[in-house]
Amino acid sequence: MTRDQDGRSTRWDDHRTARRAELVKAARKVVHRQGPGVSMDDIAAAAGTSKSIVYRYFADKAGLRLAVATAVVGDMHAALSRAAAEAPTPLGGLRAMVRVYLEMIEHSPRVYWFVTRTSIAGVEPEPEESPGADAPLSAYLDSVIEIVARPFAELAGVPDDVAAAWAAGAVGHVRGAGEWWLAHREAGTTTLTREELTEHVTAWLWQGPVGVLHTPPLKTTL
Repeated sequence: MTRDQDGRSTRWDDHRTARRAELVKAARKVVHRQGPGVSMDDIAAAAGTSKSIVYRYFADKAGLRLAVATAVVGDMHAALSRAAAEAPTPLGGLRAMVRVYLEMIEHSPRVYWFVTRTSIAGVEPEPEESPGADAPLSAYLDSVIEIVARPFAELAGVPDDVAAAWAAGAVGHVRGAGEWWLAHREAGTTTLTREELTEHVTAWLWQGPVGVLHTPPLKTTL
């Protein structure tokens, strides 16, 4: 390959990367407005292009969803990392991360459900699946576990694997509470505000598991 050919190839790769990012951004916007059930035609129209062009960059809707998921969890990971780094104490870090997570899913619940493929208020996503569709979310959860576990390993003086096991449970608890809140808020069956839930979840995690880490295990008899 000549230098000119190599330059053209690099420019084409850069163009494809930029165009792909534009399509992902357009998809996020239309899902935010219309919900997880949007069609590829809807997404193409929002991007100001044709469906055939969208298919040049994504094999199918599952592939586009995977790309959107990668972008969304990247944003969430960055926000949670900042929250943890800027907090003056482990408790403050825990509260900040819970708050950031709830803020982000509240800001765009439709995008969140599009990414996680979870039903909300009786609205189920389309049944299509794709190998590796949950890979970005799994990678995000694994990385968040590392963020949460690090300060608690130091705080409680426990081995890294014990802190990681606690952090995995904490992350699952926050996600479960957040998804419950989203669904019930949409259904009008809860009056909990985001800030109230932030304080409740933080207290449950801090006073429960953290308290256990600081005290001898209970002795039980069969």
